[in-house]
Amino acid sequence: MARKDDLIVGLDIGTTKICAIVAEQKENGIDIVGIGTHPSKGLRKGVVVDIDATVDSIKHAVEEAELMADCEISSVYAGIAGGHIDGLNSHGVVAVKDREVSENDVRRVIDAAKAVAIPMDREVIHVIPQEFIIDDQDGIREPLGMSGVRLEAQIHIVTAAVTSAQNIVKCANKAGLNVMDIVLEPLASAEAVLASDERELGVCLIDIGGGTTDIAVFSEGSIKHTSVLSLGGYHITNDIAVGLRTPFDEAERIKKRFGVASARYLGSDDVITVPSVGGRRPREVSRKILCEIIEPRIDEILSLVRQELVRAGLEDKIPSGVVLTGGASALTGAPDLAEEIFESPVRQGQPTHVGGLQDVVRSPMYATGVGLVLFGHGCTGRHQSRFRIRDESIFRRVKQRMRDWFYGEFE
Repeated sequence: MARKDDLIVGLDIGTTKICAIVAEQKENGIDIVGIGTHPSKGLRKGVVVDIDATVDSIKHAVEEAELMADCEISSVYAGIAGGHIDGLNSHGVVAVKDREVSENDVRRVIDAAKAVAIPMDREVIHVIPQEFIIDDQDGIREPLGMSGVRLEAQIHIVTAAVTSAQNIVKCANKAGLNVMDIVLEPLASAEAVLASDERELGVCLIDIGGGTTDIAVFSEGSIKHTSVLSLGGYHITNDIAVGLRTPFDEAERIKKRFGVASARYLGSDDVITVPSVGGRRPREVSRKILCEIIEPRIDEILSLVRQELVRAGLEDKIPSGVVLTGGASALTGAPDLAEEIFESPVRQGQPTHVGGLQDVVRSPMYATGVGLVLFGHGCTGRHQSRFRIRDESIFRRVKQRMRDWFYGEFE
């Protein structure tokens, strides 16, 4: 059994599945040693709507991962997504003390850039430095020790609805887990599937998950834009269930086994058997009809992503193209359809940079989970748990009972 200190666990709390991935830290990286997945029943569009159902799904996924890795899981890095996520760029300026940039100067300029008006119902999830500028010299990534009198910082701030973040932490806590950090899912996926040269040249990561589609744009080695659309693979499955009049679970199975994103991949006489609802007999349906249901929804999702890039002024900032990941991106023909929409090269992103059970996790559906583990590996030793198990209401109830008992005895 691996030592507890050597293990990192990523918990991908998704709309359609909960995925726990256990990794062991090695001198030259990390090895995947355990994977657990379980259908997710308590989320909608990336947001928790049923705490008890979510807790139950988390417990099942974690138990499966513990069994495979032969370990006990007590802390995790949890992913967050949903339409409530918002990203913005900010700028800060400070004077350099002693004419040489120190750690205190870097901390002060980031604090100055963070000083933006954020509503009370939102919480800052990430503050990511993009670049530093010293005396009008831009493009500096590590300013420590450099000479100058004026230090500027460009940063990217990611915020989320306070209640949504708290509910994710609460679900993990109720499942007996400490949350070391909450990580924006597209940033986690980027850790797993993007190459360093793509980040430098400019790339758009599109993670098509169950309930959301996450967008992250990188250029010159740093994050430039993040966004989340409330559309995903769940909506494709729902379209199939309605269009073919079949149960939702059967629609999901049909999508995974027979679904294609473009009609060019179909034979002329492909036919599939579709179970009916209400005990009716199964029907024979042309696979082309299935494609005519899937393709418009994939087209809609990718077109909305392109509109988001145009709105942010970034459509010309991704010369290395687009990387598709997430479960729905595994549909045959999805990269080709994306190439037509973005008019750029498109590839399917699969997790890399890991050892161990790398062949098992080499699927777009595990990109976020592997990315959370890689994020945790990069953070090891930098901070302690931000979110500890603590149920205030329980403490209040116990305290009140003790007070009632005490005064009851001595009255």
